[in-house]
Amino acid sequence: MSALYKELQAADSFKIRLPYPFSNYDRQLLTLLYQPLIGAEAVSFYMTLWAEGEEAKEEATHYTLMNILGIPIAKIFEARIQLEAIGLLRTYRKDTENRTFIYDLCPPLDPKSFFMDPLLSMFLFSKIGESAYRKVRDRFMIHTEIGEGYEEVSRTFTDIYQPVHAKAGYPTEQPDLQERKNGSYQTDSDFDFGLLRQGLSEQLVPKRVLTATIKDTIAKLAFLYSWGPLDMQKVILLAIDDDYKLTTDGIKKAASEYYKLTVATTAPQLVQAHKTEPKIVEKPKTRQDELILYLESASPVEVLRDIANGKEPLPADVQLANQLVLQYGMEPAVVNVLLQYVLLRTDMKLTKAYVEKIASHWLRKNVTTAKDAMELARTEHEQYVKWKSEGSPTAASRSTAKSSRKPVREEKLPEWFYQKDEAPAGKGEPKNDKLEVEKQKLLAKLALKKGKGD
Repeated sequence: MSALYKELQAADSFKIRLPYPFSNYDRQLLTLLYQPLIGAEAVSFYMTLWAEGEEAKEEATHYTLMNILGIPIAKIFEARIQLEAIGLLRTYRKDTENRTFIYDLCPPLDPKSFFMDPLLSMFLFSKIGESAYRKVRDRFMIHTEIGEGYEEVSRTFTDIYQPVHAKAGYPTEQPDLQERKNGSYQTDSDFDFGLLRQGLSEQLVPKRVLTATIKDTIAKLAFLYSWGPLDMQKVILLAIDDDYKLTTDGIKKAASEYYKLTVATTAPQLVQAHKTEPKIVEKPKTRQDELILYLESASPVEVLRDIANGKEPLPADVQLANQLVLQYGMEPAVVNVLLQYVLLRTDMKLTKAYVEKIASHWLRKNVTTAKDAMELARTEHEQYVKWKSEGSPTAASRSTAKSSRKPVREEKLPEWFYQKDEAPAGKGEPKNDKLEVEKQKLLAKLALKKGKGD
């Protein structure tokens, strides 16, 4: 009896919260699906809280519930914990001189979710038997067959809406299709929770706190703010409280604060990113076209990963790329060209000052496409070499010593640097060195034969 005394007393007061007005359909689900699992007393307790909550009355004591239900406080406690276990009730307690509870009622699951849940469906099956189970399932599960040959082409949330800065973030890949619930929406978020866990110690963030609801919130916030696992690690460390608990509200608040500190004080906006009609993309005709298409469609993070042969880029490199897009307004395609140019000609070193100097030049020149960025990199290459050499005596002396000799390409450059726009075959391709050599050989042979003939 001492344990019950610590948990609940008749004099304890309570308040009731309903997320929204429940319907008659909810009552049917509660009666036919949940009552066999938790019993009549627990359902009666839930219905009483439902009726009292709709009136939005002030605080009352548990004596009120005892009088309405005609059961002792021990039975009320037993009914309460059964509702909590089955997911119909959340209980909050505040310990003061007069202990107070808040009973937060949760609506029953929709039939599809209930019967898809292996625990709830098997629990009901074991309680009412196969015949009754099939009957109640057929009552609530409406089977609508889709004709043969149809495939779902519904757009996901992220197909149509994107944050205005999402183009700088981690790429959205197509994950395995998830079951779409009625009235809900689906996102294509392939968030790497494995990488997230690697940077969080079990002592600070126990594995148990990453529930399905918390994971769903993390994935959606990562999409909204264009963050990867490394940034979300910092958000979670900000959100977890002293009792090692995570809440969705806490994560949202921490994400907002972290965004204001690192990116901007104005919140990101969701905009319609794609028109409803399908976009027709012409097939690239040349290697140059293929490269431009890649640079225009890939995110800076993808480019960094591809240059490193698939290895995950360091957070500092990702932050620099995101900064160019988010804070300075550079187009992602232009940033992609810049990353390729700098990394490949500086032996894979991404020096922030050098990158920002070239980026500043391109911003002043109003470069907005990958093709324009590639052309400017070709024409201004000598100037960029000087910028790189500035402040480096060794590089400067080496450059002076070799100025009188034939130029030798010492640094690797992107393929596009040497590859001009290609013309379609058969339309007067420009001459190249190899072709010129072959032509001279042929002319020499013809001159030799002519001399012998004379």
